[in-house]
Amino acid sequence: MRILIIEDDIELGESLKKFLTNNKFYVDLSTLGEDGQEKAQINKYDCILLDLNLPDKDGIDVLKHLREEDILVPIIIITARDEIKERALGLDLGADDYLVKPFDLIELRARVNATIRRFYGRVNPEIKVNKLIINPKTRIVSYESNEISLSAKEFDILEYIANRHPEVVSSEDIAEHVYDEFFDPFSSVLRVHISNLKKKLKLSSGEELLITLKGKGYKL
Repeated sequence: MRILIIEDDIELGESLKKFLTNNKFYVDLSTLGEDGQEKAQINKYDCILLDLNLPDKDGIDVLKHLREEDILVPIIIITARDEIKERALGLDLGADDYLVKPFDLIELRARVNATIRRFYGRVNPEIKVNKLIINPKTRIVSYESNEISLSAKEFDILEYIANRHPEVVSSEDIAEHVYDEFFDPFSSVLRVHISNLKKKLKLSSGEELLITLKGKGYKL
């Protein structure tokens, strides 16, 4: 899952990025409102962490702009503004959650995970597609109770495709969500990971679980 942090405090921003990266998220960081807003319009994120006290543009204005542009990515406001009216304003303008600084990083991770689950229409922490079970917390995948050993990147690809089930997901869309902004779109590495993932799923289940639709993408 890919996250954008818009936070002007460089030390805090880097700390959040390190923590979330260690928890298997792919993280882009912006210290300016305009830059963060542009990133959110160009890239596809699974969640945005948005500070309100930005040096060039108020975070509330960033939030309003993104929602007016129909950018539906979940947004969690992270700010020192703790007044009830500020919280209500942010939520009324389209924020999905509101976390007041200072906060515990474990709580932040839990809120990010819960927000992403809701965005993809899930209430259960596990993702179930027929007999295939994917646990994002433990990063364990199983088929009929038999565990399937996947690399970190293979797990990320499968998790994203499963979140989108029963949709067909393009290679471009997968790349947007399982790599950060420095990924080379002309690289063949994603195709290699998908090929290996398909083989492992078929070997463990005895059937073609991940289907390729030529010219369109992939689906479970």
